[in-house]
Amino acid sequence: MHSPPAPLDVLVTGVGTVSCLGLGAEEFWAGLRTADSRPTAVPGLTERVPDALAYQVTGMGPWGATPTERQARATEFALYAAREAVADAGLSDAEIADMAVVMGTAGGATGERDGGPGPGTGADGAADWSPMFSLSSAVADEFGAFGTNLSVSNACAASGYALTLAMGMVRRGDADTVLVGGADALGTVPLSSFSRLGANDPEVCRPFDENRRGTVFGEGAAMLVVQSARAAGDRRRYGRLRGSAWSCDAHHPTAPDPTGGQLVRVAREALREARTAPQDIGLVIPHGTGTEQNDGLESRVLREVFAGHLDRVPLFSLKAFIGHSAGAAAAFAAVCAALIARHGEVPANVLLDRQDPDCPVWLPQDGPTPASGVNTLLSAYGFGGSNFSMVFGGEAL
Repeated sequence: MHSPPAPLDVLVTGVGTVSCLGLGAEEFWAGLRTADSRPTAVPGLTERVPDALAYQVTGMGPWGATPTERQARATEFALYAAREAVADAGLSDAEIADMAVVMGTAGGATGERDGGPGPGTGADGAADWSPMFSLSSAVADEFGAFGTNLSVSNACAASGYALTLAMGMVRRGDADTVLVGGADALGTVPLSSFSRLGANDPEVCRPFDENRRGTVFGEGAAMLVVQSARAAGDRRRYGRLRGSAWSCDAHHPTAPDPTGGQLVRVAREALREARTAPQDIGLVIPHGTGTEQNDGLESRVLREVFAGHLDRVPLFSLKAFIGHSAGAAAAFAAVCAALIARHGEVPANVLLDRQDPDCPVWLPQDGPTPASGVNTLLSAYGFGGSNFSMVFGGEAL
C-alpha cells in the first residue's frame, strides 16, 4: 500500500505587525527582546471601569481619536501591517493582483461604533450602515487584490482559523499567494464585559503566574504572506506552515471544557497533519491568557500531549509582552514563530513573581534560548469553544 503524498509546502515569505511594542516587525522583535512593555489606562474608560487597562498602540493616534481617511482603528492597523508584509515578501504587481486575502477579527470596527459616532457618520449625526467585519475587503481594496476575500470571526481563535483557511487554499491550488492575518482594536464593550466577568487583571498580563487575576487586552495587527513553493521561488523564507487543525468544545459560551479533551485533540490533529511527533516539537507558543481557568487547563493539556517531553520544551508566553490581542492572537503567535525562526533564538520570558505550581511548564526567564530550525506548536482558543493549533516549521529553507 502506497502512503499518501506529503502535503504541499506553504511557505512564509513576508511578515508585518502593529503592536504596543511599536510599528513594524523589527520593533516588535526588539520589544520582545527587551520585555519592558506594560498596560496603561484607557482614556475615558478607566474612570468608569478601573481595571480596564490595555496594551495600547502608540504612533497611530490615541484610542478614541477620529481615524484618518474615515477608517476604523482596527482597519488602520491591518493596512499598516499588510503593507509591511507585502513589501517584505517583495511581491510583484501580478502576484498582488491575484493575491487572496483572509483576515481574522473578534471585534472588527466595534471600537468606533460603541463609543459614539464613527466612520461614516454624517453632519446630521446619522451613520451610514457598513459591515462590522470589513477588514479583509479594505485590505484587498488597498492593494487591488482580486483573489478570494474572506473575513473570519471565531472570537479569539479568529486569525487561527484564517491561517488554516489560507494554508488550505495554497495546498489545494486555489491561490499561490495569500495575505493572511488578524487585527483588533480596543472597544468599550469587550473591555467592560471582561470586567463584569471578573476576567481583567488590574495590574498586568501575567500568564502562569501564581498571582494572576485575569487577562489584559492588547490591540494591533499581525500579517503574513504565505505562498506555494512555486510562487515563492528563491525568495527569502521564514519557514513553513506544516499542519493545522481546529475543534470545538461545545461546552459553554465563555468557559473552556475543564476536561480539555478538544484542546488535546486539536493539538494532536495539527501534529498529525504536519507529520510531526510530539518529541519533534522544540517550542510552544501557548494561548496563555493569564486567566485562572486557561493557564492551569492548558498546562495539563500540554502534559497530556507531550508527556515527559514537555519538561524539555520551552514555552514562550507572548501575551505577557503584548496582552491578549483577541482575534489577532494566533496571527501574532505565527509572526512570533517566524521571527524566532529567522533569528534562531527564543527571547527570555517576562519575569514571573512566582510560577504557579499548578502550571508545571518550562518558561525560560534568564536569557534567550537557542532555537535554530525548531518546529513550533502554537495555539489559540476562543469563546464558544473554538480551538486552533498549528505546527510552524522553522527549518532552514
